Amino acid sequence: MISLKINGKPYNVEEDPKTPLLWILRDIIGLTGTKYGCGIGQCGACSVLIDEQSRRACMLPIEMLDGKSITTIEGLSDDSGLHPVQKAWIEHDVPQCGYCQSGQIISAVALLENNPNPSEAEIKTAMNGNLCRCGTYPRVEKAILTLKNDGDGIK
Repeated sequence: MISLKINGKPYNVEEDPKTPLLWILRDIIGLTGTKYGCGIGQCGACSVLIDEQSRRACMLPIEMLDGKSITTIEGLSDDSGLHPVQKAWIEHDVPQCGYCQSGQIISAVALLENNPNPSEAEIKTAMNGNLCRCGTYPRVEKAILTLKNDGDGIK
């Protein structure tokens, strides 16, 4: 049995310890916001936060996550509303097809938590691993640039 903390809730999972987190999230727990893209950790559609770091769920066996804090796209918003990054995505009309967007948003949250005021170059570098077939990269960058952290969290 593997103990996972997903979006603040405890889960005890009785699956093969080598099972990738992506399939536990989608098929066992029912959190389908994390998407399957390439299955080899290259596209970023399956990005989740593991202890506040962006990681690829398709490549993470659950045996490596016992006791870790996992946040999916569903865990970013709360009773008070959408996460500031989600709001910026809407404000800047970022998504087209939307398939990659949960991974893009997760990566942007991780970037801003670790670097509250990134430069354009730092945004491009941090977001480089998230592929978007629609090519909305300029809107992603613009949305991230509008978010500032004054020490009390992302605004």
